[in-house]
Amino acid sequence: MITVLIADDQSLIREGLAALLNLRPELDVIGLASNGMEAYEISLEREPDIVLMDIRMPGINGVEGTRLITSQLPNTKVLVLTTFQDSELIFSALEEGASGYLLKDMSADMISNAIKTVQSGGMVLPPEVTIHMLQELKRNNETKVNIQPAVLRELTKREHDVLRNLGYGKSNKEIAAALSITEGTVKNHVSNIISKLELRDRTQAAVFAVRYRITTFSE
Repeated sequence: MITVLIADDQSLIREGLAALLNLRPELDVIGLASNGMEAYEISLEREPDIVLMDIRMPGINGVEGTRLITSQLPNTKVLVLTTFQDSELIFSALEEGASGYLLKDMSADMISNAIKTVQSGGMVLPPEVTIHMLQELKRNNETKVNIQPAVLRELTKREHDVLRNLGYGKSNKEIAAALSITEGTVKNHVSNIISKLELRDRTQAAVFAVRYRITTFSE
């Protein structure tokens, strides 16, 4: 059983989503919150496995709520609920420790599968959403997207290849298959990448790869 908390300032959305997810025998919605602070306080009390966090809420928004939860509850993972218009906020939430993002209008099946993916240690970075975010980021801040940090020169070619695949949201098994190496080797490369780039985890590495266009998508 995966325990879930839903944070959204619109009661219709959070209650409707809770009703849909509670129909799944493997999911149990144990709390509802209307902003990031409520999500944090309820999470401290109930320690859910997953928080579905709306990105835009009054008071403490989803980015700050994500930071609070991931900094204090390392076993609770956050999935951001968003729209196409929130590119910078999505990246900010991912940089604060969110494990992925979903559009609010995605089906209950897709949301349920995403929850299970994150609970098992994976990331959720829908390519179609990421393409749009890259386009928005490019329009809003051309320089930030296109200039790559000098620290990338510290990566080996193979580490660069692994980093690019992390940006696609691939698991170690999928990266191993794509690069014809073992999962153990991938794991070592991921650890080296995180260390060299001074990142917190593989999700931050994936965000780094996307933000600086190491990972590219067909547009």
